[in-house]
This record gives sequence, structure tokens and C-alpha cells, in this order.
Amino acid sequence: MDPTSRPAVVIDNGTGYTKMGFAGNVEPCFILPTVVAVNESFLNQSRASSKANWLAQHSAGVMADLDFFIGDEALTKSRTSSVYSLSYPIKHGQVDNWDAMERYWQQCMFNYLRCDPEDHYFLLTESPLTAPESREYTGEIMFETFNVPGLYIAVNSVLALAAGYTTSKCEMTGVVVDVGDGATHIVPVADGYVIGSSIKSIPIAGKDVTLFIQQLMRERGENIPPEDSFEVARKVKEMYCYTSSDIVKEFNKYDKEPAKYIKHWRGIKPKTGAPYTCDVGYERFLGPEVFFNPEIYSSDFTTPLPTVIDKCIQSAPIDTRRALYKNIVLSGGSTMFKDFHRRLQRDLKKIVDVRVLASDARLGGEMKAQPVEVNVVSHPIQRFAVWFGGSVLASTPEFFAVSLGLWMIIKCACGMTFHAFTWNPQITININIRHVNIALQCNDDKPSLPVPV
Repeated sequence: MDPTSRPAVVIDNGTGYTKMGFAGNVEPCFILPTVVAVNESFLNQSRASSKANWLAQHSAGVMADLDFFIGDEALTKSRTSSVYSLSYPIKHGQVDNWDAMERYWQQCMFNYLRCDPEDHYFLLTESPLTAPESREYTGEIMFETFNVPGLYIAVNSVLALAAGYTTSKCEMTGVVVDVGDGATHIVPVADGYVIGSSIKSIPIAGKDVTLFIQQLMRERGENIPPEDSFEVARKVKEMYCYTSSDIVKEFNKYDKEPAKYIKHWRGIKPKTGAPYTCDVGYERFLGPEVFFNPEIYSSDFTTPLPTVIDKCIQSAPIDTRRALYKNIVLSGGSTMFKDFHRRLQRDLKKIVDVRVLASDARLGGEMKAQPVEVNVVSHPIQRFAVWFGGSVLASTPEFFAVSLGLWMIIKCACGMTFHAFTWNPQITININIRHVNIALQCNDDKPSLPVPV
């Protein structure tokens, strides 16, 4: 059957979670932690075997390639068995371990989605700051290992913007605030194109919120097993945290009526099976507060998120700024805190209004500056907005026209090596060494694409 007649596979690999499913669906089929558990005993046996005993070394290596788990199964195996070690393929939004990443993709395709990669086009996502070499490795694995018929790698911020439009007309100009588990990016997009020079990134993300909650509960002396403290902090973040408008008032609320606001977490110790309880207090609102007052968490970075967004927009072309302020789209699970978008819009509006008033003062009353509309868009699916945007894109006929078909390695006469995608081997290649780019002209009626290097 023609692969274009089957739904494309959409996989959004994040630092904390991976969303996967088929194009055309509203929600991903699976949302799994991006983690791999590998049997260390086979790896150690493979390393310890001498070269003479090549058969034992080979067998141990084969078993290591077969005996691994991903997602929640990997976390469970690491808790119940000491022979499994955890590996996180993605760190701070970038692939850090390609062997683990390949194993993760393998399980996604064959064990969870139950699809043959040769029968489906694939849409993968990447960070706006991803290096070209990372894109090459991804293409090499997908085409040479899994033999996919077509691949499209999309920037996650553009997909999130497409998923966040609130009118019948998709507005592709806006700012995407993508708060993932390992990285936070503020990406301005104008007419569907990322303004690369204005991208901002801050070293505070969802994992930092979890670590801060873990630190607060540890300092208060809560009865939590050390091996389970991070997981408890993550559950507290997802279930009980919210964004406050004034932390001083929140402290007073908890002090006056502790029984009303303090929650109780009940868990089971993983080793003994004994139950335990702990109180969840100030960390309910102090966790999300690190985005607005980061100095309470770390002295290394003290710029609030609204200020970073304002600097991002101010560094964009002047004719796009009003449209950018008007469409600020949230993406990522760490933006799902209650009232997060209201607090962000309020603080950002204050910064903009101060600038407008200062402009009026400089004009001396001769002219009056027009007010700037600030709008932060929040919607129920912003946790997997990137995946949903990819699902919408991959369900259009144009997706199959722009997906790349064949992986090729092109070597120039000067010795430089370029990696490129083409539709088929019957192509005309134009190489411009001065500008370091390759233009691929197909000999059929499909469009050609310039491939930047």
C-alpha cells in the first residue's frame, strides 16, 4: 500500500516526556517519560569479555540491545531491580545519547504504536536552537535504520503557534513561550518564519520547579524516602501547584487557615511497601513562582520570565512587535499551572505600560502613544500543543509533498562532505561552495528544496 494513504506518525520528543501518535488525531496515543532503562549486567559482561572470546562478547552485546525498557516501564524497572540503569537521551532540549535515542524510537514504533516504519511518513520535532549535525543524525537513523519512506523535521515553536490560534484564521505571527522539562525557549515567529536573532532561552524549566519543591520539602523535614523524593515532588507539582498573584497574601492565607490550604500526600515506600504521608504547604505556590521571581531558587539567574519575553519582542523587527505582543502562545506542561497565563499577562502588561508612559513623558504632551495590546493565549491542549500542531500539519496533503524522501551523502571535489535529502537518485545537484549551500533540483514534478548546511 502507498505510504501516503496511511496516516503519518507524529513524535514529539521532549526532555521530560515524549508524545506520540498518528496524524489527524486530537490527542497523542501515548505520553511517556523520555527515559531508557538498560540492563547493566549485559553491558558490563560485553565490556569485560576479551577479544578472544568474541562470541560471548557478541552475545552480551546482542542481549543488551534487546533487554531494555522505556517510559514508565523503565522507571519501574529501575526501582525494582538494581541491574537496570536509567539513561535520559535528551538533556536541555538536545539529544545527548544517540544510542539511547535510537532504542527509544524503536520501542515507540514497534511496541507502542505497533506500526511498520516502512509504511508511514514521519514527522519529528526539534528545538529552535538544534544544531544541523543533530538533524543529520536524526535523518541517518530514520532512513538507514528504520527505512522510513519520508521524514519531516519541524521546529516545535512553529507547531505550537499553529496549535494555539483562537480564530478560524490561523495567525502565524506571535511569540511562543515553550516551557518544557529541561529548557525554556521564547521564540518569535513572523508569518510562519522563526526570527532566529531574537530567540531567548532561560535556564529555568519544569525540572527546576520539581527540584525546588523537592528542596523545600526536604528542608521542612517531611517524611519522604530519599529514593522517592524527586518523584513525589514531581507529583506535587502536577497535582497541587498554582500561580499566585501576590505571594505575601498567600503566606498569610496559609498561616491563618492551614487546614484549608495545606494538602496531604500519601505514598508507599518502594522498598518496604509501608505507607507514609507528608504535608504540602507553601511549595504549592512557591514552585511556579520561580518563573516570576527566580532569585528565590537560584542566584545565577534573576531575570523574570515576563522581562525576558519583553526583551525578546523588543529585539524583533519594529513592524512586527505589536502583532507579537498581541499573540503570546503558551506551550509545554509547565505552563499548565492555574492562573499562570493571567499572571504572565499582568506582569508583561505592566512592563509595556511603563514604557508607553515614559514615551508620553518624553513627547511632552505633543503626541500621545497608542496603547499596546498584550494577550497571552492559553488553551486546554497546551501541554501537547507541539504534537497537536504536528498532527494538523501531517494530516494535510501538502505534508507529503514537502517530506524528504532519500538520504544521500554528497562529496565535493574539494573534499567537503555534505549530507542531504532528496526525492530520488535522479537529481541535478548544484553546489555553491562560496555560500556553503546545496540546491537540489528534482527531475520529476515535485518541488525542489534548498538544503542549508
